[in-house]
Amino acid sequence: MIKFSYHLNQDNIELHASNWCGLERVFINGKVVSRKFNFGLQSMHDVLLDNGKKCRFQLIADPQTSLISCRIYKQNQLVTILKQGQKQLQKSQFMIESGFVIVCVGMLSMYLLS
Repeated sequence: MIKFSYHLNQDNIELHASNWCGLERVFINGKVVSRKFNFGLQSMHDVLLDNGKKCRFQLIADPQTSLISCRIYKQNQLVTILKQGQKQLQKSQFMIESGFVIVCVGMLSMYLLS
């Protein structure tokens, strides 16, 4: 899971993107305001902030550099670019694999004990 967090004026904004199932979600102040499945290299989410202003989130994956960036636009003007690299992806994949191993070991031990 890749997470981008940003404070824009009074709003706490988060974008979560799963590199496992392709689900992307945008949260504003803890509330889901946009979600979609995406398995491509780029996606966009257009949402309205609490003050009625339009905000766009553009998620871009660069396969050559293994860099994922999130561009945040407010009223069609670029506010910031947030980036995460290969280390975050590897950490996320390690967590998924570790969880899978724990579940498998737990199921196997339950099977052997019964």
